[in-house]
Amino acid sequence: MSKAVVFFAEGTEECEALLVVDLLRRGKVEVIVASASGSLTVTGSHKIPVTTDALAEDVDYSDVDLVVLPGGIPGTPNLAACKAVTDTVKSFAAAGKKVAAICAAPSILAQLGLLEGKKATAHASFQDKLTGAMVLDQEVVVDGNITTSYGLGGAIPFGLELVRQLAGPDEAARVQKAIAYKHSLLYKTHR
Repeated sequence: MSKAVVFFAEGTEECEALLVVDLLRRGKVEVIVASASGSLTVTGSHKIPVTTDALAEDVDYSDVDLVVLPGGIPGTPNLAACKAVTDTVKSFAAAGKKVAAICAAPSILAQLGLLEGKKATAHASFQDKLTGAMVLDQEVVVDGNITTSYGLGGAIPFGLELVRQLAGPDEAARVQKAIAYKHSLLYKTHR
């Protein structure tokens, strides 16, 4: 079974984070919701408290296949300020392991130098912060081991793409049908 970690910081966009957790779990992917805030209870950008599974610094990442950065303000800068998150993202990218970010969070990948020469997307108000990337205005962009999405409106296809990557196309199609999501998920993978 594949394994993913979804980071959650104070001010994270709850729907972007929890929708991805839900879809991955429906796709039979083990998911750890990891707090980047030093407390197991984290309050999202819309004041919804979420109880996480572990602190980001306490997770054993050795058997994790994917790390996910949800967006939100001030969630994105709070994720960027967490050394456990940024160190993990850098090590995953360096090892060719999967890294995904949605909404404002792809800006963290750019800050870490991980989007240099890659195709990526982010929320329209953060696309100018994707230094080094070829920015595409698409719901989901996959370039090698990096997957990005432009925001909450792209959270379902983003989550389903991550299910496809970790559990395969048949499982992603099964989950898509189960949630009655009728849109095409044919994304061009870059590189």
